[in-house]
Amino acid sequence: MLCEERFREIYGRDPEGLSFSPYRICPIGAHSDHNLGKITGFAIDKGIHLAFRPKKNGVVEMQSLQFPKRAQWHIKDVGEKTGDWADYLRGATYALGKEHTLTVGLCGIIEGSLPIGGLSSSAAVILAFLDALCKVNQIELTAQELIAVAFDAEKNYVGVNVGTLDQSCEVLSKKDHLLYLDCRDNHYELIPTHPAMKPYRIAVFFSGLEHSLAGSKYNMRVDELRAGVYALQAFSGAEYGKFNQANARDVSFETYQAYKDRLPAPWARRCEHWYTEFQRVEAGAEAWRRGDLETYGRLSFESGRSSIQNWESGAPEQIKLYEIMRETDGIYGGRFSGAGFKGCCMALIDPSKADAIRESVERAYLTAFPAMQGKYSFHLCESADGIANQK
Repeated sequence: MLCEERFREIYGRDPEGLSFSPYRICPIGAHSDHNLGKITGFAIDKGIHLAFRPKKNGVVEMQSLQFPKRAQWHIKDVGEKTGDWADYLRGATYALGKEHTLTVGLCGIIEGSLPIGGLSSSAAVILAFLDALCKVNQIELTAQELIAVAFDAEKNYVGVNVGTLDQSCEVLSKKDHLLYLDCRDNHYELIPTHPAMKPYRIAVFFSGLEHSLAGSKYNMRVDELRAGVYALQAFSGAEYGKFNQANARDVSFETYQAYKDRLPAPWARRCEHWYTEFQRVEAGAEAWRRGDLETYGRLSFESGRSSIQNWESGAPEQIKLYEIMRETDGIYGGRFSGAGFKGCCMALIDPSKADAIRESVERAYLTAFPAMQGKYSFHLCESADGIANQK
């Protein structure tokens, strides 16, 4: 790994440990976990590597191969956010320190194996770092504890209104299985690939645009959904509490149908996405269970369309990629990956047509956006084990 080589160059000795967290994709279930919906997803065989050594003085010293500027803080004094890439790691230190006594810091080099944007690299960075910080402090976390600490770091320190989709996929997933997760109670199922299912691989198409959830419209969309849910509770005469406690999962689809015409149009569209996505996830899980890849893929395409029309996400470049994917032979289904304001698209594809898909999509996309030459990229991936299932 390059991070190991760079570590030796900087510190003049070998790292003592190497942590890895996979990236994730969510073919169906986007923009629903923050309101206690259901999701389906996979970890993939690309992710974040971290080479590290412990520092007995409690100092954390981190560098990234993707970002400039070394970051440094003490485990007992994380401080305020600075707005740089290391805020996610400061947040992880803060969140873990609330639950456990930290005495040992670390120095480390972080390396991402794919371009940034759309595969939940932020959650993967947090999880890889938490794994290393736990190791040097001899802390053992259960899978659910690891998910909870990573969630706390991103939501309550960094300030992104995430749910637990990203962390759960990157921790709980299992190779050749679909993760089917209920974000209300964290119940999950790993549905194996059906023996009769057609072969598939995971394609990732990077638009060439990078994004930051905290700086995008992500938080605004979540607030708009929650505002719609809050209004539905009031219209229906249901009891309701504080605004940030309102969740779409607590308001029935029938209530939404009865009162949706009274909502402001943006709030209604956010609700429309959430409720129809919930239905798509349930239908998608059943399709996967019976080995029906075509139906699962079609539902993923429908999820992408709803993200454009109802969640109103997607830069023009990303929307064009999605439209090209829909017209490309050999792609079963796909959508934006991640928040969907920049970043990438993912697809489940017929592996026998991978080369043709690569050429066709690249040609069409760069014809539409020639400025993305050298920035656009295609990557072929496999499903992989999450952290909890790694040997």
